[in-house]
Amino acid sequence: MTRLTHMDAAGNARMVEVGEKEITRRSATAEGWVRLSAEALAQLRTGADADGAALPGGSKKGDVLGVAQVAGILGAKRTADLIPLCHPLPLDGVDLTLDASAEGVRIVATARCTGRTGVEMEALTAVTVAALTVYDMLKAVDRGIRIDGVRLLEKTGGRSGHWRAS
Repeated sequence: MTRLTHMDAAGNARMVEVGEKEITRRSATAEGWVRLSAEALAQLRTGADADGAALPGGSKKGDVLGVAQVAGILGAKRTADLIPLCHPLPLDGVDLTLDASAEGVRIVATARCTGRTGVEMEALTAVTVAALTVYDMLKAVDRGIRIDGVRLLEKTGGRSGHWRAS
């Protein structure tokens, strides 16, 4: 059985020691979905309601996907402030895309760093913060918005090497 690395032998929380780990190039890619009603999706895409009637100024809060993209990148940069035992990492880059389709908005984030520990949490945080931002900006139109399917797709680097979701 694999032990939980964030707990000591007595079961107390601890920050994992990474000082002796090799510095390697690391990346992680995560995805998530925001499921929307037809009306919310129409407003997101065109600034019109589900029947195609134009709304003054588009979505009342502006460019939903653009704001969510910036929020997700900021979330990745602030991961260690949000997750108590996560190491603060100097990120080399974060790419985040939001694509609207009939199924909702698919969010994909890739975080990269050169360091002693992985960037999975940064990629997952980017996706989650972007999804929460989409929710916040469209909740007036659709309180039933669902955020789901947040998961790690792939990671590279470090002792465990390359991993990809099946």
